[in-house]
Amino acid sequence: MAPQPPSPARFRAIGPLRGTVRVPGDKSISHRALMLSALCVGESRIDGLLEGEDVLATAAAMRAMGADILRGEDGVWCVHGVGVGGLLQPRTALDMGNSGTSTRLLMGLVASHSITATFIGDASLSRRPMGRVIDPLKLMGADISASPGGRLPLMLRGLCPAVPIEYRLPVASAQVKSAVLLAGLNAPGMTSVIEPVPTRDHSERMLAGFGAALTVTTGADGARIIALQGEAELKPQAITVPGDPSSAAFPAVAALLVPGSEVTIENVGVNATRAGLYTVLREMGGDISFANERVVGGEPVADLVVRASALRGIEVPPEIAPSMIDEFPILFVAAALAEGRTVTRGLEELRVKESDRLALMANGLRRCGARVDETEDGLIVEGTGGAPLPASSVEIAAELDHRIAMSFAVAGLASTGSIRIDDIGPVATSFPGFVAMMRTLGAEVA
Repeated sequence: MAPQPPSPARFRAIGPLRGTVRVPGDKSISHRALMLSALCVGESRIDGLLEGEDVLATAAAMRAMGADILRGEDGVWCVHGVGVGGLLQPRTALDMGNSGTSTRLLMGLVASHSITATFIGDASLSRRPMGRVIDPLKLMGADISASPGGRLPLMLRGLCPAVPIEYRLPVASAQVKSAVLLAGLNAPGMTSVIEPVPTRDHSERMLAGFGAALTVTTGADGARIIALQGEAELKPQAITVPGDPSSAAFPAVAALLVPGSEVTIENVGVNATRAGLYTVLREMGGDISFANERVVGGEPVADLVVRASALRGIEVPPEIAPSMIDEFPILFVAAALAEGRTVTRGLEELRVKESDRLALMANGLRRCGARVDETEDGLIVEGTGGAPLPASSVEIAAELDHRIAMSFAVAGLASTGSIRIDDIGPVATSFPGFVAMMRTLGAEVA
């Protein structure tokens, strides 16, 4: 993927935010829907797929390994798969762009096939360590040659039959769990992942929905044990992807912070393993209600109704982090305008995302006039008590991180002046219509 020239944008509020909007399809579910559909024999149909750059990278990789993937004029994606064990040797390197999810999950798929794949990515992805996925996949027999620090570019030679393993996650990670389970699909016997701290469970739900023999039990120590019978035969599905709760977080927090706002965000996934942010915001005093609750494709869905609120600082329990790990940057913005102190801990994972999100958020919020202390594993934010951030024509370098860019865009709406993002382009990886949606709600974007 060729690098794009920077697209700077300046954000400020010109009044209350109001309206009803929809956010793009859930990124985590979209990735998994494409991958599992490509491992079926027959046609699967996916409605509501996120058409951001990260998910398109997954689609391109699955095409390169033999799947037939087409987008219909009605927006529904049709996938004709190759079956479990049927992935073909890609002719060129698999370009993952900025997508860590694509990289780690596809490494799991390739690990149990008799093919070799080279994974490459953009500058941001190439800085992210892959060691936590490399380690279990090597135990399953994959031969992996990575760049220094376990980074991209890397070459993975799969083994078929792969070795089924029982793997206890050393760090809570849905991506590592998913990579091991996806590798286990084409391995004989039982592959098990032991999860001491629950993480998002989309992989388990979707694997079972596609017909894999999978059980989830609780061990004597309270850990979740996900066991998958290998050499699976997956059945084609019709999938409806709910709206991404991580994307919904940005208009939701904006509505909480801009006085007089009321915003409805329709069709948002509210899976408990992903909805931690909304639990925390409600505890902080946020007026957030779930309307029209329902189940779509095995996933709980609701319309979020969010009204401007006076927030108060809290101590965020570390155990809730896996259910909102991607939402902490926007939570820090909410904390900066709350009454009192917000304390977060146990967030080492944020230092190895698309950027060091703890450092970028701490430094950026300070430049906007917030009082922030950075610790090794979190931030301590002293809020303004509801007063706008005293930011006047501040420029933020988002370092190609889509969530940093969107978080400071929201901060611009809650400032006395405006905040300029050096490059809003990376937002297209997860939320292609972000700028247009914010304008629809009443934000000024220059």
